[in-house]
Amino acid sequence: MTKRLDDVAERLHAGAIRLLRRVRVADAEAGISPSALSAMSVIVFGGPTSLKDLAAAEQVTAPTMSKLVADLETQGLAVKRKDRQDARAVRIEATAKGKRLLEEGRARRLAMLRAELKGFTSDEIAALDRAADLMLRI
Repeated sequence: MTKRLDDVAERLHAGAIRLLRRVRVADAEAGISPSALSAMSVIVFGGPTSLKDLAAAEQVTAPTMSKLVADLETQGLAVKRKDRQDARAVRIEATAKGKRLLEEGRARRLAMLRAELKGFTSDEIAALDRAADLMLRI
């Protein structure tokens, strides 16, 4: 059973990486770096967050994230607002422009996936649907 689990884990890992690389080409149209897009994804889809939590989510240091957030602010994609619970703290929020940028990128990625899926049979689509449910449980 361990061998089978190892094989499944390996194939899931390879498939996830390959799929991400495949749709990531659509991100070039966003006009910002992959690290900026990743941080914006956390902010847009996860909601306003602290610099510390954003740095942890992106697995970078606070100074690195601080520079990235400053760049996002300069581009009009994010803003820092005072935290309502702690006047000393700030929350990083996406602007309407930042949200639109991420939503358009997501739409491009989904369009690419839909185009790829058109070549699959209905049975294969059903199998992928079940696999997606299982992957979301991981």
